[in-house]
Amino acid sequence: MFEFTWWWAFALLPLPWLVFKLAKPIPRPAAIHLPRLPEGLGEKQGSSRIKHVLMALCWLGLVTALARPMWYGEPVQIQPEHRDMMLAVDLSGSMEIEDMVTASGSTTDRLTAVKSVLSDFIQKRSGDRLGLVLFADHGYLQTPLTLDRNTVAQQLDRAVLGLIGKSTAIGEGLGVATKTFIDSKAPQRVIILLSDGANTAGVIEPLEAAQLAKDNDVTIYTIGVGAEQMRQRSLFGSRMVNPSQDLDEKTMTQIAKMTGGEYFRARDPKELETIYQIIDQLEPISSAQQTWRPRDELFSFPLAFALVLSVVIVVVRRRHG
Repeated sequence: MFEFTWWWAFALLPLPWLVFKLAKPIPRPAAIHLPRLPEGLGEKQGSSRIKHVLMALCWLGLVTALARPMWYGEPVQIQPEHRDMMLAVDLSGSMEIEDMVTASGSTTDRLTAVKSVLSDFIQKRSGDRLGLVLFADHGYLQTPLTLDRNTVAQQLDRAVLGLIGKSTAIGEGLGVATKTFIDSKAPQRVIILLSDGANTAGVIEPLEAAQLAKDNDVTIYTIGVGAEQMRQRSLFGSRMVNPSQDLDEKTMTQIAKMTGGEYFRARDPKELETIYQIIDQLEPISSAQQTWRPRDELFSFPLAFALVLSVVIVVVRRRHG
């Protein structure tokens, strides 16, 4: 949409005419008195009219530039505040256990189930800055905090088991995630930790990392992934086993409690999906929005037009006197 910011500037358009009509002319004594008009006087009168037209157009260009013409683009909705949320995902060897029973009755491995549900959760976090940390033998920042949800989802989808080892460095994963919040000014800083085991690697203990998060006003929600019962076949038949016996629920609960979060247990993809719905309610997306419209300043065009005409006026005056 086109409009003038200072439209009242057009009130200055008649100013030169008012000065010409109201100001008293300065009398000039004639140097020579001629008995008749010189030849070519009509041409000078014509050139005088041209100069007046050029000066009028030049003044119009200057006033138009002063009025600040603007072109406004389509309105853009922005949120004045955002939430920073880091996703810390376990890539240890045990995440390949196929004990997650889907709604159709088939089983899938833990990492695939986490990817499926977590990708949908990411797409729903409009307005939040998201980041991704992967941990196994060590913790690594896979995706820094960003508003680009598609990038985070793509990086999660590309994560593969064995990429960074087989162990479980929960403490390092939390430490790396917390470190990304040091320069953050977001009013809410959240870490969602997904793991299926106990801390077996890394240079920092999980509770030490949780204390660091607490000192930086970071809330941690922990999710223990894995079924509690699984039928295992062997040479002597089949038996029921607990594939999540290595899950350190006590530490996961302490981490969440220390930072004001909660611990959840996900035994199958359906429970995992429900957990994310609960976290959505605990950490709601801000609905406050502001409208911003991109704008382009156009004053340079009438200003350039006026400057070009001023050069033409100078040339005309020198040629015709």
